[in-house]
Amino acid sequence: MGRITEAIKHLLIINVLFFLATSLYGDQMYEWFSLWFPKNDNFAFWQILSHMFMHGGLMHIVFNMYGLWAFGSPLERMWGRNKFLFFYFSAGLGAALLHTAANYYFFNQGLDALVATGIPENQILETITGGQYFPSWYDAVGQGTVDSFLSAFNTPAVGASGAVYGVLVAFAFTYPEAELMLIFLPVPIKAKYFVPLIIAGDLFFGFTNTNTGIAHFAHIGGALIGFIMMWYWKKNQFNKNRWDS
Repeated sequence: MGRITEAIKHLLIINVLFFLATSLYGDQMYEWFSLWFPKNDNFAFWQILSHMFMHGGLMHIVFNMYGLWAFGSPLERMWGRNKFLFFYFSAGLGAALLHTAANYYFFNQGLDALVATGIPENQILETITGGQYFPSWYDAVGQGTVDSFLSAFNTPAVGASGAVYGVLVAFAFTYPEAELMLIFLPVPIKAKYFVPLIIAGDLFFGFTNTNTGIAHFAHIGGALIGFIMMWYWKKNQFNKNRWDS
């Protein structure tokens, strides 16, 4: 890969600093900087950006930072610092927006189902705001609906994965024939096959609402914005000079 590029280096440093601070201050960091559901009292506007530097554990940050370095480095060398950063943060913001939109769907689906059973809406909201729920809700509307409702409200999103998915799409778009050798897939696979394969997995788990502990719609959002930007840039052949570092 050669010398580490400037934007990648600074992104790695910021992510590591956030990870170390989270190791020291734990819950306070998650409360302030994770991306919470907008109706949750912990939500703040800066979390749309700050959640991209938060991670849930050592392997989480290791895989994300490896992906950022391995697939982002050739893109930054080709595009320059400014264009790469614009792309990276655009993909990350797209991930946050689609993840939040999916949470709105699951939240309102659960809320409407519970209200339809005769439970007052204000009582439901007061209960979950206090970090509680009633087991009778499961009998009333089903476990899957309640779990998705509570998860949308109570579970914050963390990680650079959405932005990294955008980078993966851009890499596959730019170097489709590049052969990748991965730990969990010990045979060479071309980027143009690998990236659609992992996105298909996120689509499956996201739309089947499978509880994997992964923000699949954030991945899809980052990948989607990455694809749209690559398609647009290729179609319009943006003037390279406007992105000079």
